[in-house]
Amino acid sequence: MIQTRMNPTWLTLAVLLLATMAAAQPSSPPGKPSVKKPAFDTKPGQRLERLGDEIMVCGQLFHTGTRIVLWTDPGGYDAYRIERRFAKWEDAGWQATTRASEAAREKAPARYNIRESVLTPEEFERIRGGGWDLPLLQEKVDQFVLHYDVCGLSRLCFLVLHDNRFLSVQFLLDIDGTIYQTLDLKERAWHATVANSRSIGIEIANMGSYAVNDTDPFKMWYAKDTNGKMRIALPERMGDGGVLTPNFIGRPAREKLVWGEIQGKRRRQWDYTPEQYEALTKLTATLCTVLPKIRCDYPKDEKGKLITHKLEDEALEKFQGVLGHYHVQADKQDPGPAFQWDRLINGARKLMEPRPAAKDPPTPTPIERVPETRPARDDTPREVGPANNLDRDPMELLWPREGPASPPTTRKSPPAPEAE
Repeated sequence: MIQTRMNPTWLTLAVLLLATMAAAQPSSPPGKPSVKKPAFDTKPGQRLERLGDEIMVCGQLFHTGTRIVLWTDPGGYDAYRIERRFAKWEDAGWQATTRASEAAREKAPARYNIRESVLTPEEFERIRGGGWDLPLLQEKVDQFVLHYDVCGLSRLCFLVLHDNRFLSVQFLLDIDGTIYQTLDLKERAWHATVANSRSIGIEIANMGSYAVNDTDPFKMWYAKDTNGKMRIALPERMGDGGVLTPNFIGRPAREKLVWGEIQGKRRRQWDYTPEQYEALTKLTATLCTVLPKIRCDYPKDEKGKLITHKLEDEALEKFQGVLGHYHVQADKQDPGPAFQWDRLINGARKLMEPRPAAKDPPTPTPIERVPETRPARDDTPREVGPANNLDRDPMELLWPREGPASPPTTRKSPPAPEAE
């Protein structure tokens, strides 16, 4: 055997070179999950605590600073399920649904699908089994579409979307500021036609806006209290409405009815609640940070003013940021003339500003969450009866009245959530 002696200096250089080459290698191929060793000791079965403000993006959790109820949480709304949420269990399955509804027979059981139109064939084959990675989603999603639900409550909105119209949206925002996430953001929800594949959508609880000659439901949903201040007065048949905050009293952010022009017509609307603005501001800041192609801005004209009509096709194709449903479709008016765009965008930008690192960061405070030991509310079908009979117009739920539950014949139907 031949023995050689290596100079220690050369040995040290060789070790450093090999270490550098190893560090330069990617931890895993594109689209493949990488396993990182935790920076602290963990034990098998150790619980990972949540704060209650997290949204789910490609299986990863991101803090928002506001209360989020995931579809996996008690009291959540799960758009992955194919059965109807509010029907009696024996009538909720897809076969029973197709027997009860002609519209269901033309649909697939799932209310969502893959963002196929923005993917290359190679990308589609890679993710078709669910293998989305965050960098790919960050490359594809660049719009956040705002809707009002014309339902007034997130529970009722999910009933109409999921149980009756077989549609979906990633987020619901209730009158108390609680945000419900119904799908991972990697999924293509059905909420805004041509924008679905590149967007995230949110339905904000609000009774909508109405043109001059339209009959509105405001007398049934708004009333003044003993101090003469306007508040949301849920119709008696709605009970607590599924609102998560006990005994919540919602008030429009502005005391007077707001008038404004959308799609070239004057419309009236009650403003959203301060709690909704606060929660939406935090969610917007989060989305614009996690998905940076969503610019924190809204569509503006050459003078820097809000555009209040549908964008031209070329402008819509180029736009990246936060926009209304009416910017996408000419037959839509949401989020309406009352929506305060500058309040949202300026607030979100402020939250996104870099902050100096604190020497002793404060311990995060958990958000008040839905109790895990009991249902958060009574969601039994008896409270929302028409969901069990798909032959009835779901709009009857939105226009409660004494006697037969039917809308006035002079009323123009509120804009319905749009299919894909």
